[in-house]
Amino acid sequence: MASIRRMPERTIAFYEVVASASGDQTRVPAMEWDRALGDLATATVQDRMVDKEMTLVGSVATVLEQNHLLLHRVKDSTEWLSMMDWSTGEWRELEQNASRGFVDTSAICFLPFGNVVGIMQGSVSAPSHKGLETWLNELHLFPDTRLAIRPVLSKAEVERLGTAHGASRIEIKIGNHKASVLRGRNGRLASFLRLAQEAYGDINVTMIISVPRGKARDEDRQALLDDLRDIAPVAPGAADRARAKLVYAEADGAERSRLVELTEHHITAKRRVSAVDDDGNSIRILSAVDAILDVAAEHEGELRAAVGADLG
Repeated sequence: MASIRRMPERTIAFYEVVASASGDQTRVPAMEWDRALGDLATATVQDRMVDKEMTLVGSVATVLEQNHLLLHRVKDSTEWLSMMDWSTGEWRELEQNASRGFVDTSAICFLPFGNVVGIMQGSVSAPSHKGLETWLNELHLFPDTRLAIRPVLSKAEVERLGTAHGASRIEIKIGNHKASVLRGRNGRLASFLRLAQEAYGDINVTMIISVPRGKARDEDRQALLDDLRDIAPVAPGAADRARAKLVYAEADGAERSRLVELTEHHITAKRRVSAVDDDGNSIRILSAVDAILDVAAEHEGELRAAVGADLG
């Protein structure tokens, strides 16, 4: 029983909500998330539901007078669900009906700066940031703005990309379920990866591009860097692996290289979340919200710097 009731570590990841138009993403002033969620709290279930590739339903949880979002994925009626009694080993099937259903839930907190959102998925099949993006846009929570949600990257890594003069080698691995994240990216790397998926269907793709040394290839290394910069903002959400050897020019004309891991600099943290208190009462939502806000406070300076919302 102890192994069944253990508290696994759950990942808290931070994203930035931006405006999206014609493939371009731009930052917008802080949006009134608390008011929008307050209005949502009184809406009917149907008015909080989006039925696209999956069915998503939003609920509002108020913790310490602040509204937070619980985004649920409705389990399909064909999914096999069972319940087991751990004291007897007996189990029985669970079936959905017209008035009830089972859901996977993610806890989502909108921070009071820079349109930053912290997400903790309750399970691997709970809504991700892409599910949140779909839900926000289909629900028209902010009707005048098409929204995109992108990972918040460590500013230090973004600056390294910005100061490099070229890239001599890149290696990218993208799983079949993540290629859609590259939609809206216009560089050649994104185009190559999309073309592979279009040609062969749902596949895993690993791409390695290496540009030989030599002054004659400076322009090629610069072009490769430009294409890398194009996908860098979405790399943490799109790629299973993305690394590059960047080239920097010294004042004396010499070159130096630095290996950069693009998928490992999405600002995240892991926390254990209690499901029940000592009396057996469910506290998982409160625990999840507390964990997200604690991590956000711990990383506030880094998060603010990454989205241009520095203090003072």
